[in-house]
Amino acid sequence: MRTYPALHLLAALTLTTALGAQAQGTPAALDLPQMGEPADLTLSPAQEAKIGAEVAAELYGGDYLVEDPEVSDYINSVGWKLAAKGAAAPVPFKFYVIGDPRINAFAVPGGLVGINAGLLLSADNESELAGVMGHEQAHVTQRHLARTAADTRTANIATWAAMIAAIIAGSANPDVIFGALALGQSVNYQREVNYTRAHELEADRIGIHTMAEAGYDPEGMASFFAKLEQQSRLYGAGLPEILRTHPVNTTRIAEARARAEALPKTEHRDSVEFSLMKARTQVLMAERVNEAVDDFGRRLRAGDNSPAVRYGYAFALSKVGRADDGLEALKPLVASLPRQVNVQLLQAELLADSGHSAEGRALLAKALTLNPRYAPAILAQAQALLDDKKPAEARQLLLTRDQALGTRVETYRLLSEASRQLGNIAESQFQIATYYLQRGDQRGALTQLDAGLRLASLDPQDRARLSAMRQDLIEKIPKNVLADINRGDRRYRNTYGQ
Repeated sequence: MRTYPALHLLAALTLTTALGAQAQGTPAALDLPQMGEPADLTLSPAQEAKIGAEVAAELYGGDYLVEDPEVSDYINSVGWKLAAKGAAAPVPFKFYVIGDPRINAFAVPGGLVGINAGLLLSADNESELAGVMGHEQAHVTQRHLARTAADTRTANIATWAAMIAAIIAGSANPDVIFGALALGQSVNYQREVNYTRAHELEADRIGIHTMAEAGYDPEGMASFFAKLEQQSRLYGAGLPEILRTHPVNTTRIAEARARAEALPKTEHRDSVEFSLMKARTQVLMAERVNEAVDDFGRRLRAGDNSPAVRYGYAFALSKVGRADDGLEALKPLVASLPRQVNVQLLQAELLADSGHSAEGRALLAKALTLNPRYAPAILAQAQALLDDKKPAEARQLLLTRDQALGTRVETYRLLSEASRQLGNIAESQFQIATYYLQRGDQRGALTQLDAGLRLASLDPQDRARLSAMRQDLIEKIPKNVLADINRGDRRYRNTYGQ
């Protein structure tokens, strides 16, 4: 399985840089009337959004994400189902699947919620997954980082940033957390630990209530943490990462269970997508895909004919070039779930790979007709149209589906390819620059814009459009980042008048 041990360092650096710069550039005290929440005086919503965007850029840049449209869409569907029943004030949440086999999750100011692939794989039911996600979303809606920094007047922003970054990133080394805490010599350690515990309990309480409102079994949070706590006692050194970053004891589990029991009983039935996306994630996270083929094949031969095993086996076979075998393995699932979109998309892919392109394209079109707002189906159909050299149809599809445009980063890459096939290179450069910008890659976006501006055939309207986007980007990039770009790439020397 893929693992990214440096993630905690990148996240720590990102948050420390963002908050440290704020601390250095803002007077410690301003003689202004207090307005809004007290937390705003320490960390404004705009600053929280900036932190979230910078952490997202690190996740994209470090290749830490499982960038699979179907898995991502599923996690987003659970997250937004919870968010709809959560805080009264809307939060611009962004949900990411982290390509890490360890069991962990984290929340970052600005609405970023990260769910490790290992957590999805370890959840026994959808309510357990929703319990963890509801807990993390509560950390965001309750603005725990800003509130903690505001409450602890002896600690500076950089100290809190380093501590929270180490905790949320799930470091494999607990010393990193304590080291982060020790950065500020004047910090009262016990006070910080108590405050963190208070936040955990508050996130439990709000998360459980949100789960129940969203239709999930509120017992899911307690059952998941109880299972992990039991695992920690059985395996000692094999402590799940989520218990390092979200300490659990029997009292906390009992309190969570009592809160769940006080709510109306909810009978939640897991969606089929939960089991299918778990199987898909197992294949995507396998260090060697043949291991997933062997595992799912063994389970089938042992009599496990569940949709997840059938789907996982067929998907794994597709990844090792055995499309015909994959189609055969998928047949029972196609018969039992003929309209299930994930099954349809996999069958369409296997048909195309086995030489039945026309049949695969027809099935893909059918899947989109049945699920017109399902972003993975939109993206798959657009890619198929591009592969068939039908860029005008692909572009029209992408531009007329608002739920895909702007909500899936991949949309912009496909729009760029469609424009390139159509011969509109200026539009292609604009769209690919937007793609890089959505991923937080400012250098990449500037490179694409400059390449577009160097086109000899550029008309005045396209030049004005690219120039306006470039100027807007330059104004938003911190000067120290621009300086770094200038130092690191000669093409940018003297570009910004520095």
